[in-house]
Amino acid sequence: MKKIKLLLFVQLLTGTLGVSALASAAEGVISKVAVAGTNYCHLKFPAIREDTLYWNRPALKDPKNGDIIDFYGSCDHDPLGKEEILAQRTYYERERTDKANNE
Repeated sequence: MKKIKLLLFVQLLTGTLGVSALASAAEGVISKVAVAGTNYCHLKFPAIREDTLYWNRPALKDPKNGDIIDFYGSCDHDPLGKEEILAQRTYYERERTDKANNE
């Protein structure tokens, strides 16, 4: 009986972790740590490729690139959602303006 309980526990644990890892990977999220009792999370995900920021379907950079966004906010934040696209467009436009003004 103990072996069956242990086996069920291991299956439950690996199944739960596997599903959450797949869900995170599907969203492009590298890391997701929730604050207990809230809907706030610390998310890490790759930045959007600059050349795709104005496309209908932008694409995330390769995480190996090292351009990772540290986000603190709603757990349901979408790395390719409208808010994130607008934030990154604003960032890149400001960066270009600053670079042009410094030349």
